[in-house]
Amino acid sequence: MANASHNDLESRPSPWHEGERALHERIGLAEKMERAGRHSLRDAMPDQHRVFFAQLPFLLVGSVDDQGWPWASLLAGLPGFASSPDPRRLDIDVLPFPGDPLLAALKPGAQIAVLGIELPTRRRNRMNGRVIAVGKTGFSVVVDLSFGNCPQYIHARDYLAFKPVAMPARKTFQGLPDSARRLIAGADTFFIASQAPGEGPSHGADISHRGGPEGFLRVADDGTITVPDYSGNRYFNTLGNLAVNPKAGLLFVDFTNGDVLQITGRTEIVWDGSDVEALPGAERLWRFFPSHGQWLHGAMPLRFDQGEAWPLRFAD
Repeated sequence: MANASHNDLESRPSPWHEGERALHERIGLAEKMERAGRHSLRDAMPDQHRVFFAQLPFLLVGSVDDQGWPWASLLAGLPGFASSPDPRRLDIDVLPFPGDPLLAALKPGAQIAVLGIELPTRRRNRMNGRVIAVGKTGFSVVVDLSFGNCPQYIHARDYLAFKPVAMPARKTFQGLPDSARRLIAGADTFFIASQAPGEGPSHGADISHRGGPEGFLRVADDGTITVPDYSGNRYFNTLGNLAVNPKAGLLFVDFTNGDVLQITGRTEIVWDGSDVEALPGAERLWRFFPSHGQWLHGAMPLRFDQGEAWPLRFAD
């Protein structure tokens, strides 16, 4: 799509689904975002994205289980475990651990989303598509949408060590246990999986990064998580999905010991009011009501330094 003519771009279907378009209308940028989307969202990966995925030691993957709950999952391996034989395909030579909902979701035709994020350089690229093959050691995805994101709100962390994981200890839960609350309350980074039900390249699973100053998430006594929504690229991939399907899956990594926390639940978006005004830098907020989840203890094989301090002022 990058080399497509103006007429070719104008003749393509809209890259946005109804939820995203509604949010673009809400902020008065519908026409601008329609043009931006046609230029920025591709149906194939550019070569720099293909090389980027191949150099990463971990990926985030969004999927949806048989009950319609989205889940965010983490896959890790030595660089090269992901590769792209052609611009419309990504091969991933690793499978989720048993018990990760992604494992059951890996079926030909399943909607899936992949986020590549390189914490030392703060680069990130995304790809949404469909599973086309599943083998004994990995799976392949065909590209529906490929696009990049800016480094905004990503905390830089250097890789310190890679410790292969044979099998993490798994513990399931309902609601939100105290151990999960403590990790979330002190987090500066998490990942969210969501879905816009329907067919076509603008629908399907999605996974995105969220970041802020340490402690930017608020956890209520009943387990409700309040998330400030800061100024971004205005794509509204996540909020657009939540507007048409309030279910979401969150993933948190304990960067000290490698524990991975996965939670799924429902959300609501709060556009304005005193609750939004009470969150510095937020343009709106959304709340997450946890349903159930699990710990995968030690599932992240990488170890990181403590990361950079959050800048005092938010980027424009």
